[in-house]
Amino acid sequence: MDYLSLNKSAWDKRTKVHVKSAFYDVDAFKKGKCSLNPVELEQVGDVEGKTLLHLQCHFGQDTLSWARLGADVTGVDLSADAIAEANLLKQSLGLRATFIEGDVVRFGAENRQQFDIVFTSYGVLSWLPDLAGWAATISAALKHGGEFHLVEFHPFNELLSGYSYFSTGEPDIEEEGTYTENCDGATSTTVTWSHSISDVLSALIDAGLSVESFTEYPYSPYNCFEGLDFVPGQGCQMLHKGNQVPLLYAIKARKTA
Repeated sequence: MDYLSLNKSAWDKRTKVHVKSAFYDVDAFKKGKCSLNPVELEQVGDVEGKTLLHLQCHFGQDTLSWARLGADVTGVDLSADAIAEANLLKQSLGLRATFIEGDVVRFGAENRQQFDIVFTSYGVLSWLPDLAGWAATISAALKHGGEFHLVEFHPFNELLSGYSYFSTGEPDIEEEGTYTENCDGATSTTVTWSHSISDVLSALIDAGLSVESFTEYPYSPYNCFEGLDFVPGQGCQMLHKGNQVPLLYAIKARKTA
């Protein structure tokens, strides 16, 4: 099964929907709105003058938000359509950024540049069958002392939705739509994998990174799952038998070797 071609086709299709969506609100972004959320802004901190690699960057809003904050940015994404839209957005805003089409592992095998920061966020890990290759890409791309930052949806929510929490070695192959409000019933074949948090942490440690912090959050900045309720000033939460479900987690790791 050529999962990369299937997922590339799905994300090419999704990109056309997303750039027109209220969820991404490209017009507001062009007028100066930052697409980054408080969780990642607080964790990553000051990026002024730093080189930053954004893996699985979609069509570049977060990448360009980091550029607006002073970083020298490079974004990588599997979707050719997403990279094309990222370059159009960059040009329309007059920002400096490099965008590269490619999957994470192949990019890692070919990349020779090292960065102060590697960043990735929100719905990225389920598209990867191989966390060892993902972590190796991150480690090789970091300078000595460089930082890796991940903000990701918590797999506990996926468990409640009927998916495996632990890796089974087999993908979930589905015909599904997208998470924005304007999907209009359009679907694509997607191939995804389950990864426990211990799998993520172990992959980073095995790749030679030192994990400095791990944090879980009961609120999501995005109302993109069923069963979420908006809480003013916090975001969206999910209750299970009256208790909050963990919706996000964040990892900070450093290359020390």
